Amino acid sequence: MAKRLNGENSISDVLKEFMQANNLQPGMDKINVRDAWKNIMGNGVNNYTRDIMLKGATLYVELNSAVLREELSYGKEKIVRMLNEELKREVVKNIVLR
Repeated sequence: MAKRLNGENSISDVLKEFMQANNLQPGMDKINVRDAWKNIMGNGVNNYTRDIMLKGATLYVELNSAVLREELSYGKEKIVRMLNEELKREVVKNIVLR
């Protein structure tokens, strides 16, 4: 557990320290990536998205539509860039569309 500090700390700093001390960031990344995918892709793509899973720095996206999967495969780099901008740090390095 984090040691106590004398003085005042912002809640943001305390939460960051707590997350680092308890190694919670990978779990938060999994949740945040799902939310970022939904925000960026919109309802059209989300209706065909079955599952989103982050393993390491690779995002696995399972889609219902082969046509959509093919279309999205042309813009993987752009999708990675948009997701990382939404998350405000580099979490995703590769996307695998299934």
